[in-house]
Amino acid sequence: MPPPQQKPENVLKRAQELIGVGQQPAALTLLHEHVTNKRSRNVAIISLEPVMLLLVELSVEQKKGKLTKDALYSYKNIAQNTNIGTIELVLKTFLQLAADKVATAQQKADEVVEASAASTSIDDLEASETPESILLATVSSEQSRDRTDRAIITPWLKFLWEAYRTVLDILRNNARLEILYQETAMQAFDFCLKHARKTEFRRLCELLRNHVQTAAKYSSQVHAINLNDPDTLQRHLETRFRQLNVAVELELWQEAFRSVEDIHTLLNLSKRPPKNVMMANYYERLTRIFLVGENYLFHAAAWAKYYNLLRQSASLVATGQGKKADNPPASEADLQKAASFVLLSALSIPVISTSRSRGAMVDFDEARKNKNTRLTHLLGMSVTPTRQSLFRDALSKALLKRARPEIRDLYNILEVDFHPLSICQKISPILTQIGADPEMEKYILPLQQVILTRLFQQLSQVYETVDLAFVQRLADFPEAYKVTLGTIEKFIMNGNKKGDLSIRMDHATGVLSFDADVFASSKAVHSGSAAGSAEAESGSVQRLQSTPAEIVRSQLTRLARCLHTTAYYIDPTYNEARIKAREAALARAKAGADEEHREILARKEIIHKRKEEASELHAKREKEKAMLKRRQEAALAEAEEKRLAQEQKDREEKRLRDERDRVRKEELKKQIAELKIGPNAIDIDVENLDDLDSNRLRAMKLQQLEREKNDVNERLRVTGKRIDYLERAFRKEEAKKLPEDYAQQRERDLAAYEKIKKDTLTESKAQHKENVELKHRLERLVPHYETFTKSIKERRRDEFEARQRDAQKEFERQVAARKKEYRERKLREKREREEQERALREAEERAQKEKEERERLAEQKRAELAKLKEQREKERQEGLERAAMQARREEEAMARRQAEKAAAASGPPRREPLEMSRADSSDGRPRLNLPGAGKWREREASRTTSGDLPPPRAAAPPVERADSDERPSGPPRLNSNDRPAGPPRLNLAGKSGGGSSWRDREAARASGGGAAAPAPAPRAASGSGPRPERTDTPPAEPLKASGAPGKWVPRHLRDKQ
Repeated sequence: MPPPQQKPENVLKRAQELIGVGQQPAALTLLHEHVTNKRSRNVAIISLEPVMLLLVELSVEQKKGKLTKDALYSYKNIAQNTNIGTIELVLKTFLQLAADKVATAQQKADEVVEASAASTSIDDLEASETPESILLATVSSEQSRDRTDRAIITPWLKFLWEAYRTVLDILRNNARLEILYQETAMQAFDFCLKHARKTEFRRLCELLRNHVQTAAKYSSQVHAINLNDPDTLQRHLETRFRQLNVAVELELWQEAFRSVEDIHTLLNLSKRPPKNVMMANYYERLTRIFLVGENYLFHAAAWAKYYNLLRQSASLVATGQGKKADNPPASEADLQKAASFVLLSALSIPVISTSRSRGAMVDFDEARKNKNTRLTHLLGMSVTPTRQSLFRDALSKALLKRARPEIRDLYNILEVDFHPLSICQKISPILTQIGADPEMEKYILPLQQVILTRLFQQLSQVYETVDLAFVQRLADFPEAYKVTLGTIEKFIMNGNKKGDLSIRMDHATGVLSFDADVFASSKAVHSGSAAGSAEAESGSVQRLQSTPAEIVRSQLTRLARCLHTTAYYIDPTYNEARIKAREAALARAKAGADEEHREILARKEIIHKRKEEASELHAKREKEKAMLKRRQEAALAEAEEKRLAQEQKDREEKRLRDERDRVRKEELKKQIAELKIGPNAIDIDVENLDDLDSNRLRAMKLQQLEREKNDVNERLRVTGKRIDYLERAFRKEEAKKLPEDYAQQRERDLAAYEKIKKDTLTESKAQHKENVELKHRLERLVPHYETFTKSIKERRRDEFEARQRDAQKEFERQVAARKKEYRERKLREKREREEQERALREAEERAQKEKEERERLAEQKRAELAKLKEQREKERQEGLERAAMQARREEEAMARRQAEKAAAASGPPRREPLEMSRADSSDGRPRLNLPGAGKWREREASRTTSGDLPPPRAAAPPVERADSDERPSGPPRLNSNDRPAGPPRLNLAGKSGGGSSWRDREAARASGGGAAAPAPAPRAASGSGPRPERTDTPPAEPLKASGAPGKWVPRHLRDKQ
């Protein structure tokens, strides 16, 4: 059975105890075993972190790198899914401790070297070399400093390097630890640069490349490095740029070139464009790499890209389209320097290659093509640059105007002018100026090759043979850059080998012969195709005349041109056929242009659609991959969370159980320990705590306490009795010696009093004597003191009086100024008050006038409205009278028709109509018998005689209208539904007299039982059909005439008349 797992707190405490007694290796082993134990995976990270920090500290002190590596791997597996911060803390602490140890070792080595250098005290001057030092110097040629560094610093440097490798291996392929990974890589680069560790730098670069390949291989894992993420790719680019800078600083050009390839690969993967400042650093490092590799063509191309980037950055910053921090500094001085280097590097491209090869056509193989293609891609160019293309690009961008004057003159001498006899003489001052610049001095050697090439090319245009000494005099360079005859001969042989020159050398006569054989194989045969040639035939050298070989080679071409010109002017059919052929070609082109255009458009549309489909399909696949990856990550994360939650739950439950058992056992141990204290202690076995109970222990404790209590009480009783007896004995003996003690005490007090009194008197006399002497000594100063005080008082009194007079004058001046200011203020206030009163009066008058004007206009408007209202009222009354007259006529007509119908129904004997006399009628017109007026009355009369009439209701008094302006004073008229009827009855004409109306007479006849002719029933204002005849009693007094027949006044106008 394995031993129980200890808690991290206990392990940490035990390790600290071992460290306290000097057992650091044992403490480190204990911590390592605890961290690498499988049971530690379930331990809380917060309790395991201090253990890990102590382990790292001990391992650094003891240089135990392998133990640290195992522990860090185990700790990473434990904490990477829960707490990333603790991993970062432990790794940073590990690296910091290792770096501190290196710094301490460096300081210690410096102290040792200084101490050895300062120890000049030698006992025997003749024996300064000891046998040991002689033997050490024999077997080792190193100096004392190197041996000290190897003994003290190198072990810690090795440990720090292993620490960096370990941390990088732990942090790789984890996206959440990516930032710390990049920081550690930067620190490792600084370590290699600071201590010049070239071998370790190569291993570090290879390690980082392997990590990138591993990240691409395991990209489907959870929290894997995603190179498609722009932020991740940007961090990798920054790391590679730092790697490139360190490689250049350490002059490791192969590693620098590999770093450039890594950067180019990452730039192709990046979806975010890189910053201009990074690309400027990229091209600047490429220039240095190509210059060291003597690849002058791509060196010049890199300078051209760098200059273009500077121009672009300057324009972006000037227009405000880019930030200044994201672009390299592009001042006028920087642009001039870059332009000068572009032109100088292009001029330094050798026309004849100095590389070792077996011939003109051998170098042009597939490997060289691939290499040039790779270099072209590294520069971001579509085609391989050439010397002439670089010059064309420089001239198109006005580089000559911006370059330095000596560089511009050098370009004109080498590429424009033709002066074979003075070319070196003109270039020598320029080479001196270039050599004075340390950065441009490295271009002098390739410039010499170009100058020699131009010299021999121009000499071959002028001479057939030339003396070798003459050529040596022409190739005269400054003293520091002299060329020997052997160098010139070697250059000629290399040019002949590459096919760029065709020169024969006769050593016997010392003559150079330029090949004039018309069938000689020269560069004309392989113009511009040789591996050594960096330029084409056209424009490669300034020509005065063609060589015989060129004349022979071009004679057929010249003959064909001459025959064409002759046929053009002599044979008309030649021109006709040519014109017809041209017209036919134009017709065919015109006929097929539209179709070709449509085909091109259709092909373009198809290509566009295919691109869109491909992009959509790619985006869809990427989306599906991302979704699938997210689902897998979510599922794994969920499963991991569940597992961790379950493990946490189990650990928590186990911890609670253990805690409860521990607390119970501790309580029991405390109770047992209390029972073991005292003379009546109980012997209890601590190992068998499971058999004991707290109640049983409590009972045992109570019994023990009772026994102890009884024992204490007994001891107290015995002790008290003994103390009482002793106290009584002491007091009896003390009473005998009290008088003698009192007399001795009184004598001691009296002696002390006399001594203090004597000392006080002595001190007082001495103090008084000193004071008297001081008084006599100071009395001599009294006259001087009084004179001085008197002078001071007089001077100050004079000053006071002068100041008082000045103050009085100032006071009077201030009073006068105040009075003047007061009078002026009063006058100003008075003027302002009068002005305000005047403005107020004017405002009141203006307001009064406006008010009167408004009242006048309002009165005028009211008069107009009253006049208009009166006119409208008059028109309305006339309309009401016309309506009343029309209604009366309609009633009379209705009554006549009713009477005629009744007469026709009664038979042959015709009844005379009852004469309707109206005594009160003013116009004397008869009352009308409207049609149908008698039928309902007859029915009512028959009902009355037969007794079917309903009981009569109490009649309301009739509405009395004294005037058209008065409202009726009585209750309103009611219709058949006991509701107020419509407007009151109109007092028509004929009703203004003092007699009763026809309704009164009809009512009187009905009550008297007399027969009367049927009369028309009154019309209800709100009813539409016939109503039963009213049987109400007549009012006590008749209606009062209104004085204006037919006039009815509306309600809203009654109070105004």
